[in-house]
Amino acid sequence: MKGVFSAPGDYVYFKSQVPLHKIPIGTKQWRYYDFGPKVVPPLICLPAIAGTAEVYYKQIMSLSMKGYRVISIDIPRVWNHHEWVEAFEKFLDAIDVHHIHLYGTSLGGFLAQLFAQHRPRRVKSLILSNTFLDTRSFAAAMPWAPVVSWTPSFLLKRYVLTGIRDGPHEPFIADSVDFVVSQVETLSREDLASRLTLTVDVATVGSLLLSDSFITVMDTNDYCATPQELKDQLSERYPGARRAYLKTGGDFPFLSRSDEVNLHLQLHLRRVGVEPRPDLVRGISKDGSGGSQRDKNQKKEDPDDPPPKDDKESSESAPSESQLPPGPESSESHGTEEQVLNNAKTSAIGYEERLKLLNALWQKERTRAGKFIMQFTWGIFLPHLIASNVVLLYINSTYCWKRRQIA
Repeated sequence: MKGVFSAPGDYVYFKSQVPLHKIPIGTKQWRYYDFGPKVVPPLICLPAIAGTAEVYYKQIMSLSMKGYRVISIDIPRVWNHHEWVEAFEKFLDAIDVHHIHLYGTSLGGFLAQLFAQHRPRRVKSLILSNTFLDTRSFAAAMPWAPVVSWTPSFLLKRYVLTGIRDGPHEPFIADSVDFVVSQVETLSREDLASRLTLTVDVATVGSLLLSDSFITVMDTNDYCATPQELKDQLSERYPGARRAYLKTGGDFPFLSRSDEVNLHLQLHLRRVGVEPRPDLVRGISKDGSGGSQRDKNQKKEDPDDPPPKDDKESSESAPSESQLPPGPESSESHGTEEQVLNNAKTSAIGYEERLKLLNALWQKERTRAGKFIMQFTWGIFLPHLIASNVVLLYINSTYCWKRRQIA
């Protein structure tokens, strides 16, 4: 880690090749990546509380090059589970996607199950990783949930980051933690408050019409933020589901063990009947849609044609070439001893840097915290205090008046 955080080379390459889409739907703002042949039913990735659309960049790069379509989304600002189902359905309608395969981790896996329960015709399969069926245990562990929407950003970030296990890690697990911490810093107070509200809003996943044979449960065997008891409940609910256990991987196996995760995702998609289209990979356009090599050649022959505009979507600047050139060596290459040693060194200082990051965040937000406390005092506590004093004065004056009449 250099400075506070140094983005991995493969992530920098990903950002230069895959456009980020932003579309407003009603009152919700959606951020997402959509890459791969549009003719293939998409795999939609739903992140956890600490995740963003960017955390699945390794899956987007790997699977799209094999002919699959991958969509990774940010969870929008919704405040209850019914609102989530309605908003997600509108999003699918807006991007013209009808049948989907969902991959969710932690909170994302819970929301995927809820959507499959309430919109069974749209969900064709599920991949659930380190997730749960019930939110009651999280609600019980967070007694301050009713005021989460008033809580300052730095307190919400600290609460989320304390859920990530600290301590000595394997180099690649440490890298994944560093990356997710950097993504948490990009989330606003409203984003964090919304996700925490969804986690503590008491709800239980009901029975699914989806057969267990179309569900894959992929968990890590070392540790994660989801208690083992909740993961066991999930396994008992879907006894016929396929099991994919990762020996290690921590909370973010899609980053730390991306090769294994991508392999399990491919096996799942093939098992449920999703056929990749590698013949369309070379013609992937700027918006991630599939095209043939002939289409690509036609575009090259007429360079004066203006690029197509999308009325619905606004995206970040995309690469000028539709074909992905060879990317830099990924941080997940385990082959060379030198890289392992370098990663071990960065891991050793990674946690000190995160502590410095938290301390800097505390200093930055301390003034804001004082202002919040003053607003809370003047806005809530003080009116109640004044009201109580007025009532006491009224009672005392009434008592004195009666005593005078008696005298």
